[in-house]
Amino acid sequence: MDVLRIAAFSDGDNGGNPAGVVIGTVLDDAIEMQRVAAEVGFSETAFAAPEGDGWRVRYFSPESEVPFCGHATIALGAALVRQFGDGIFALTLNQATITVEGFRDGANIVAALQSPPTRSRPAPPELLAETLALFGYQANDLDPAIPPALIHGGADHLVLALKSREALAAMAYDLKRGQALMRREGLVTILLAYAEAPALFHTRNSFASGGVYEDPATGASTAAFAGYLRDLGWPHGGAIDIVQGEDMGMRSRLHADIPPQPGSSIRVSGTARMMDAG
Repeated sequence: MDVLRIAAFSDGDNGGNPAGVVIGTVLDDAIEMQRVAAEVGFSETAFAAPEGDGWRVRYFSPESEVPFCGHATIALGAALVRQFGDGIFALTLNQATITVEGFRDGANIVAALQSPPTRSRPAPPELLAETLALFGYQANDLDPAIPPALIHGGADHLVLALKSREALAAMAYDLKRGQALMRREGLVTILLAYAEAPALFHTRNSFASGGVYEDPATGASTAAFAGYLRDLGWPHGGAIDIVQGEDMGMRSRLHADIPPQPGSSIRVSGTARMMDAG
């Protein structure tokens, strides 16, 4: 099968989070999709096939299937634009129905997804304590304006907001220990965030649940985080920008538009650049 390799949420012609994209006439069985995702080796590969007036989509990391992946959806949007032209495409996921739209912008493609509904709740004290110990942080490293929370925007995440950019840059943890925690708790990623300004954040994402130490751009957690900021009454002004992957040398940029309705979909957008095909 042909696999497109596309970096989503790139910073112009650089950075972004690589994703595999496979567009077929039908979806292969889960074992074969898992094998291909492991062979591709990116944090996620999206598999899509026509269904009705839209596309049936499933996402696989090298080690497991995930219900929703933002950067792979952006990459899929870019692949659909390359094949069918600018437009809006309906996607049926395992647990939700969303859309992705895209248009050409020179050599690159700008794409935007509409996330599944969002929700959030405070992080349980025991989980917070275990997560702080995993990363070697103390309670006084946290930003009290954005309390630790379990957040959802198509997949489940834990967010820890930090008081300083230096604390974010110092992120380190044991992969196997993090994987055990995240799989036990049903977390797709752990999001670490620092607020440079009310509408500008720096983030890092552990994706240990999928066998990946860190993702350079994570659209699903960005959608969930934007929904959480809305729940908090954070002064976002209707949108936030996120810089991610900087500490990995893969600077990525994500934009999230935040409508006022509680729990409603978040629009996450960015640039996608073609890498190669194989």
